Order: sequence, then C-alpha cells, then structure tokens
Amino acid sequence: MKALVLGGGSLKGAFQVGVIQAILESGFEPEMIYGISVGSLNAGFLVNAAGKQHIENKVIDWPGISRQLIEFWIKNITRPEDIALVRSRLTLGIDTLMSRFDGLLDTTPLHTLIRKNLNEFILKNSPVKLKVGAVDVVSGKMVYATPEDESFLEYIMASSSLPTLMPAIHIKGQRKAAYLDGGLRVVAPLKAALEDGATEIVCIACHAEHIYDEPVNYRNLLKLLDRVKDINVNQIVNSDIAWGQNYVEKEGLKGRALKLSVVRPHEPLHLDMLKFNSDDIVRLIVQGYKTGFEYIQENGLPLLNTPNAAPSESPQNA
Repeated sequence: MKALVLGGGSLKGAFQVGVIQAILESGFEPEMIYGISVGSLNAGFLVNAAGKQHIENKVIDWPGISRQLIEFWIKNITRPEDIALVRSRLTLGIDTLMSRFDGLLDTTPLHTLIRKNLNEFILKNSPVKLKVGAVDVVSGKMVYATPEDESFLEYIMASSSLPTLMPAIHIKGQRKAAYLDGGLRVVAPLKAALEDGATEIVCIACHAEHIYDEPVNYRNLLKLLDRVKDINVNQIVNSDIAWGQNYVEKEGLKGRALKLSVVRPHEPLHLDMLKFNSDDIVRLIVQGYKTGFEYIQENGLPLLNTPNAAPSESPQNA
C-alpha cells in the first residue's frame, strides 16, 4: 500500500503543499493519506478532491489535485484573520476568571473554511483512504479517526487546534472528552501508516532536523507560545522519523522490504502566524516545491508509478 504521511507544522503547511505538488507530479499515487495538525487539513483536501474526481470521472488526476491545493492556499490563506481572530483582553480576562477559557484565538474562520471545502459524504466514499490524529486532553490518549467516524470534520478541526492558542474541540458535543492538536503526541504519523500495512511511504515534514538561534520576542505571549510549540514539535517529529526509519531497517533485515522517503526543509522555516500575507505563503510553497524536486533528483523515489515522468520547473498557479 502506498501512503502519503503529512506531518504537522501550523502555517508552515504551505511548504508541505509545495512538496506535495513535486511528489504528485512525479507519479506517486497514494492509496491512503495520513495527517496531523495542518497535515490533516492538507490530507482532507487531497482525499476530498480525489473522491470528487472519482465520483465524476472514475479517474484521479493527482498533479491536477496538487495544483488545486496550491490554489486553495493562495486564495483562502492570505492573512492571519483568514485562520483565526485574536480574542479581546477583556473577553480573555473574564473567561479565565470564570474558568471557561477557550483559547487565545477564535478559530471560527478556520472551521468555516473546513466545512466549506470538505464534504463528509465525499470523504467517506473516496477510493483514497484518510486518517487524522488528535489528542484527547482529558484521557491523554492519541486518537485516530477516519471519515467513517461520525462528525469526522470535527476531528480535523481538533487535529489542527493548537494547544492554548486555539480552543479544544468537543466531538459530537460530548463534554467528557476534549480534543486538541495531534502534534501533542505525534507529529509525523509513520507508526499509524506502518501498522495499517503501508509498504511504500512518502513522509513530508514541515520542520528541519535542527532548530537554530533566531530572534524571539519572548515577552509577547502568542509569539512565545508559538516558539515553544516549534521547539517541542521539532523534538517529536525527529523521534517519529527516527522510529520509522529504524522500523523499516529492522524489517529489511527480516526480509520484508519497506520503502520510506522523508522530505523536510533543510533549514527552519520562518512564518509569523500573527503577521503574514499571500506573498509569504507563496514563498513557502515555492520553497517546498524546490525542496521536493531536489529530493527526487538526488535520491529518487523508488515508489514512483511513472519512473520517466519529470516535474516542471516551478509550481503552477503559485
């Protein structure tokens, strides 16, 4: 089974979008897509587009879908207010005192975007399987959901809900469980893909292997929380990837051939989630495409369905 594994990374997911285009243009055709955090948003879009095409035409144009994903980002994610609104200090103060804190940001714009662009019926009937991960902060458990689960779009909202910054999601209105970003426990869900029987995996991470010194306004609460998140996520994704590579190597020694390709930025990505514009998004998309293209040129992708296909020089519609 061919699997595409999309790691978390908040708005750095724009980089992931560029890599996705390079990978899909090269002929890789995933049978299942796994996503965490922003990876769940990108995964949901890909599976939704594939399902829609299959229902209408009985075929899937993966390069075309990757271009649709780029267009989606460029048109819909152009400024911070497209994702979330900063709550007023008065509201935060009252909610905190009344023990009803619900995140520093109002994520209504993001949730509206998800419901507008993803259809649960199409996701459920898509030939490409989908799995996203979120964490129940009450039990502490990692939970993976598929479109067969009731209120599946809420799991995508939960998977992309950054702790403290964004509100916890109560799936199906249940108050005994509260779900947040799956990146609290897993950033690159390689283990889930391998346990489900994936034999050929392309993993796209949004974080470089190392975090370097950079100016940080640690007296700004939102920027401090974003920096702390990046540091924690960097450590978790490195562990996820190391585990996956070690597993594949051990299985190879047992005579079971598994293939794992990991594409990630060479240097840390920079995007201020409180102050960005469409040019910043395009910059990361182009950077991702170049990184994906270079990876293919240097390492090849042994999982390609069309080995002779060559990617274009730059992302279309970017």
